[in-house]
Amino acid sequence: MHGFESTRDALSQGLVAVILIAVFVGLAADRVHRVLIPIGAVAVVWLISYFTPFRLISFEAAMEAVDLNVILLLFSMMALVGVLKTTNVFPWAVDRLLERSRGNPSRAARLIIWFTGILSALLDNVTTVIFAYPMAAEMARRLGINGSAFFLPMVMAANVGGTATLIGDPPNVLIGADPRSGLAFMDFIYNLTAPCTAMMVALVWFSRRYYGRDIGPAADRDHEGAATPTGAQLTNVALLRTTCWVTAAIFAGFMTHSLTGMPVSVPALIGIAVILFAQDYYYLREHKPTPEERQHGVLAILEKDIEWPTLAFFLFLFVLVGAAVATGLIGSLAQGLGWAIEAIAGGLGLSPEATLLVAALIVLWVSGFLSAVIDNIPYTAVTIPLIATLLHRLDAGPQGQVLWWALALGACLGGNGTLIGASANVTVTGLAEKDGKRISFNEFTAFGARVTAITLLMSSVYLALWIYAGSVIVNIVAAVALAVLLALPLFLRKSAARKV
Repeated sequence: MHGFESTRDALSQGLVAVILIAVFVGLAADRVHRVLIPIGAVAVVWLISYFTPFRLISFEAAMEAVDLNVILLLFSMMALVGVLKTTNVFPWAVDRLLERSRGNPSRAARLIIWFTGILSALLDNVTTVIFAYPMAAEMARRLGINGSAFFLPMVMAANVGGTATLIGDPPNVLIGADPRSGLAFMDFIYNLTAPCTAMMVALVWFSRRYYGRDIGPAADRDHEGAATPTGAQLTNVALLRTTCWVTAAIFAGFMTHSLTGMPVSVPALIGIAVILFAQDYYYLREHKPTPEERQHGVLAILEKDIEWPTLAFFLFLFVLVGAAVATGLIGSLAQGLGWAIEAIAGGLGLSPEATLLVAALIVLWVSGFLSAVIDNIPYTAVTIPLIATLLHRLDAGPQGQVLWWALALGACLGGNGTLIGASANVTVTGLAEKDGKRISFNEFTAFGARVTAITLLMSSVYLALWIYAGSVIVNIVAAVALAVLLALPLFLRKSAARKV
């Protein structure tokens, strides 16, 4: 049973576009809980689909649109963090981090941002923020600062860091896996690591100024009281040891998915099943079985640590994006992108290099804008064949590779623009809300849109240098500049010490 075929006329696409805009406006208005908005939008989509001639998306097609890989990955990682909480590892780790930062909020924020960015380059960014969030939340509580000053830079760092490698962000996976791109794992590292590292430096700089009272220059001082360890001790060390070994195996599964063919949710779900059984084993080894003992294990995890509203938000959002794909709305947007590039290049009579730069900048900024308001995974999927066709028409040769980097940078970095732009954004705001810290759509967008603008501007400069100066020279210059920038604080500190 396959249901009906979606209508792909302009009016059907317009209806989906209006509904998506209404979702965006509803989230920005912030009058009702954000989960209600996609639920209501899907209800409207199905009312139109089943009671009017405009078939936007069938129930059967909606089931296919739901990305079970993302849902199960989120479920598994939330459960994993729930088990880790029972070992008291997060307060223990925060004690160590605050000792190292000497209770300095500014230094602690830099630790969180760089830790998240680097880890996100190796793992899926959703997995990264689920692991980093408990430590960031505990550090913000201990330091007595606004949690947003840690949470929002942290999630931005996850999206920027994930851009640097093929496995860090789903759009990169799609681009690297498509044979038309001709890109290998090391191509992403070679071409994207340097600009993403520079963006991480810019993110730290901007975060310190945006949240000046919490982690900026005004807060750049040590607090011995906050740095004093609370005496948090690890509990159930045997379970923690088992969980760490299984988690390492899960991460190995993430990093080898191109070899095994396993979606990232598969090793995650296998691993969490082993961990939950291990938790029951260690518990029952020390306690007599009673009707209540199950509350200590899997039921406690399911009831307290799985963020069900966040999973529901993703589920219904996937259906809405599925309607945009099924009616051809996203395909039309991508096709319009191709027409705009050809019209500008042909109308201005640009040189081949200038034409390529215009094409790269249009791909970058349009991808960044669209990824801020719709999911970047289906957008990237439908834009890949457009880029391949465009490269054939432009006959750009090896330099044409820059369009793939423009797509990767735009699709990944644009996700920072709004709360719904990336899966990691929704995950962190959901976890924060559960802890009593509500981050509104407008609060997120006020910070995220500025970060997106900064990183896209830096990407524009990088793409221009890539075309005119060559990727080798650009990366050498970027590496030297970054080394000088990172060494400067140490040099200034030593100079100040000599003067004293």
